[in-house]
Order: sequence, then C-alpha cells, then structure tokens
Amino acid sequence: MLDKIFAWWNGATIGTLFTVAKRGALVGTDAFGNRYYQSRDNVSYDGRKRRWVIYNGYAEASKVPPEWHGWLHYTFDEPPTVNPLPRRSWEADYKPNQTGTPMAWRPQGSLAAEGRRPAATGDYQAWKPE
Repeated sequence: MLDKIFAWWNGATIGTLFTVAKRGALVGTDAFGNRYYQSRDNVSYDGRKRRWVIYNGYAEASKVPPEWHGWLHYTFDEPPTVNPLPRRSWEADYKPNQTGTPMAWRPQGSLAAEGRRPAATGDYQAWKPE
C-alpha cells in the first residue's frame, strides 16, 4: 500500500490514479500493458489535449513503442488503435532498452562480458609524454 502512495517509479501513485480517473480518457494500451490517456478538456497552454502514459511496472521511457511515442508527441493525430502504422517487412520487433539488465549487449573485451579479452594486435602505440 505504501508503494502506491509514494513510489511513482513502480507504477502510478494513488494521486495519479485519482487525477487520471477525473481528467483522463483511456485511448488504448500497448503490448507491454502500458495505458495511454488523453485529457477530456483542453488543459495545456497551446490548446491541445494533453496526452500521457501510465507504465505497466517500472517507469522507463524506452518501454513506449514507436507508434505510441509518435502519438504522445503529437506526430500523429490518431492513436495507433484507430490508425495503426503500416508494418514494413524489414522492421524488427520492438524491444525496450536492455541497459542494466542481464540481456544488455556486452561487446567483446568488455569487463562485463564473459570470456577473455582478445590480445592486442600490435597496431597500437601508447602515448608517452615528452
């Protein structure tokens, strides 16, 4: 219960949920369970309806897929639930940022990677002060 009162990074707090219920209208959800809202009235300074996301779990901006990112930033007028982006054959499936997780990319020679660092090839000369 305390995490719903104070811990905004693990989901919405009680105050946020109350504000969303009062002022927001659910527009849609994505494959990760994030919920996207738009204000019922024009409350922003430029007359547009505000748009926001309530993350499913840990609040990490890279968990927002590209099509929803475009809608949040007013690149698209219609949300992906109404007008989905066409899927190209060369597009890879979306994955959130893996930095700091066991799935993070670790290049060969990295201290965090498994295995041994490759031997120097001899094409490097260390700088020596004169």
